[in-house]
Formats: sequence, structure tokens, C-alpha cells
Amino acid sequence: MPAVSCAQSMSDWLERRGIHYSWVVAAIIFLTMLSSSAALGLPGALIRPLGDEFGWSIDEVSSALAIRFLLYGLMGPFAAVLIERYGLRRIVSIALVFVAAGLVLAVRMTQLWHLVVLWGLLLGLGTGLTALVLGAIVVNRWFDKRRGLVLGLLAASTATGQLVFLPMAAWLIEVVGWRLSVVPVAAVCLVVGGLAWLFLRDHPADVGLAVYGESPGALRAAPAAVPKSVGRPSFLSPLLVLRDVSRSGTFWVLFGTFFVCGLSTSGLIQTHFISLCGDFGLSPIPAASVLAMMGAFDLAGTILSGWLSDRYDNRKLLFWYYGLRGLSLLWLPHSEFTLYGLSLFAVFYGLDWIATVPPTVKLTTARFGTVQAGMVFGWIFAGHQIGSAVAAYGAGLTRTLMLTYTPALYAAGLACLIAAPAVFLIRRQRTAPA
Repeated sequence: MPAVSCAQSMSDWLERRGIHYSWVVAAIIFLTMLSSSAALGLPGALIRPLGDEFGWSIDEVSSALAIRFLLYGLMGPFAAVLIERYGLRRIVSIALVFVAAGLVLAVRMTQLWHLVVLWGLLLGLGTGLTALVLGAIVVNRWFDKRRGLVLGLLAASTATGQLVFLPMAAWLIEVVGWRLSVVPVAAVCLVVGGLAWLFLRDHPADVGLAVYGESPGALRAAPAAVPKSVGRPSFLSPLLVLRDVSRSGTFWVLFGTFFVCGLSTSGLIQTHFISLCGDFGLSPIPAASVLAMMGAFDLAGTILSGWLSDRYDNRKLLFWYYGLRGLSLLWLPHSEFTLYGLSLFAVFYGLDWIATVPPTVKLTTARFGTVQAGMVFGWIFAGHQIGSAVAAYGAGLTRTLMLTYTPALYAAGLACLIAAPAVFLIRRQRTAPA
């Protein structure tokens, strides 16, 4: 097959130069998650334009976006099964085509149900297949060393997508209208889908390599205490794994704190920040620029978090991340939305926006093992996206009924301050199972 020969040829060429093919796979997954996260964040810039053109209220638009977040999370555990059965190359390529189609077809929508189908269902399914679960699976398959760093890089792709595309989308909305603003993101999704089809492979052995960090021919140790349900993956496997891990207090602590993570990030700030700034007289372009600034700090913070997660107690890292995020959200309504106030918020909030991902994945892998990690993290990530859906709709409803986002900001900030000490309910894992 041409795709196989492309991957093998690239691997051989890199190997002669002392570069492991795992970094090519990681780069393609980074671009995949970047483009899908840009598509996930783009509708947040379109809440007001859609309301102005079609007369939809903020809570009506938010309901479609909440469905998108919900599917984005619930697809995670089943994405692990689909990837196992049909391969990275097929699933990633198909998912990016779904995302591009959902964006492009939306330029012809005229009814609210069109928005629900295209940006709720189709975008939710497509982005759900390329969510953080994909990154966790790839890292566990291709890397034995530098896992925390690579997880940080992949998680930071969500910030990079925002950094690259949102200011440009805001400018296009103001200058030429919202319909053309979706074209750059859709085009990038199709290009990255082509790269995935040509160069992605499922395992290092597919191109004749050992896992990065292992000696050639090395074999992994057998996983400890893997339930029978994890044998041959089927579409019941995620439910069976959920049944097994639901007896673990560690799972519920990680699920609950990640629910708070989604409640306080993508569902609230990513979705409503531009609309929130509009309430204080800030136009979409500078508001998107502040989001891009957060993305820049998040890029640095998440990569640093990955590095720290390889060296320090991940529970202590999560304590500081949730605590600082909660304080920054409580302070935001009092920032007066000046350049100084928003810049200060962007720094403290941005540094730990997605920084929670590497420690959460590392704690999941340490407790449940590498074999289960992808699917278990899929359920934990579902908690994240349930929180996102609650915040996306709840904040929109709050704005419609109370004409202010402040109660939603306070609620999210307090939830973060509860999540911060809750992480210490997880007992420290001394040795990680294989």
C-alpha cells in the first residue's frame, strides 16, 4: 500500500540520521489535535454573529455547543476501541474529514436544528475521535521515555490551535463575515488528514522499530491485574472497563477533578470569553487576541507541566493548577476588563489551562497500567467534557436570564478550589504497573 511505503521510507530515512519515527507520529498527532481543537473553539467566536443573523439567543446557540462538548467526551472510550480495531490512520483521517464537513456545510445553515446537527453532532463526533484520548494512546504505544514531555506537547496543541486560528477568525468575521472564517480551519483539517493517511502507523513494530526509549527487540512486561474485559476490544469493552474501574476511588477522584477542569476551561472560557468581553465593550478582535495570549502561556505551561510530571508528585502539581485557576476565575469579574487586568488573567489562567492533562494521564497510567490507560482515561476525559457541556449551556443560560456571566465564573472558581485539595484523596503510587 502507498501509505505503508511512505511511512517505511520516511522511517528508514530518519533512522539513518538517528531520529526515531515516533517523533513523526507525535508531530502528526499534534497537528491533528491542533486542527480539531481549533474547530472546537471556533464556534465560541460565532455566538454573537449567529445571534445577530438568525435571532438565536445565547442559550440556544450554547445548547448546540454543549452537545458538541458532550459527544467530544463520550466518544473518548469508544475512540480507543475504534483505533484498536481499525487503526490510527483510518480513524484520524475519517475524523478530520467529519470535522471539515461540519464546518463547511454550516455556511448553508438557516435553522437552529442545522446548527445542532452540524456543530453539535458532526463536530462532536469528529473531534471526539481526535481528543486527548488519542494522544494518551499514541504516547503509551510509541514512547517508553519522555512520556510526560510528549503528553505535555500534545495537550498543548489545543492552546496552539487557539493561538493560531482565533485572532484570524475574529478578523475574518469582522471584515468578510462569519462564513469565510470557517474555511482556514476546514482546509487545515483536510491537509492534516492527508498527512495522517500517508504517514501514521499503529505501532513502532509496523516500521521495524522498538518503542522509543527501549532497546531494539525489547518486550514490555506483562500488565498487572488487567481485567478479563480488556482482552479483545469490542464496542462493549469501554462499558466493561468502566464497570471494573468504577470500584476504584482513584478513578472517581480523577473523574470528578477532570469534570471541574472542563467546567472551568473549554465549556466556560473557550466558549463564552469573547461574548463575555463584548458585555464590557471589548470587540471580538482584541478579545480573541487575549484568548491567543492565554494560548501562548498555556503552550509554555503545559509543556512545562509535562516535564514536571516526570519528576514530581503529580498530585501536588494538580493541587497548584486547580488552586491558581480557581483564584484567577474568581478575580476575573473584578479585572474591569482593562488591558492590564486581562493580561494578568491571561498569564495566571493560561499557564495552567491544559496543564492538568499530563499529571492526570500519568496518575491514570500509574494506577491502571498502560494496557488500560487509554480506555480508562477516555472515561475520565468524558467527565471533563460533561463538565464542559454543563458550563457551555449553564453559562449561556445564566447570561440570558441574569444578563451577566459573573455567577458562572464564581461557580467555576469555587469548584476549582474544591478540586485542588481533593486530589490528595489519591494515594501515592510507588511503582507503576506495566
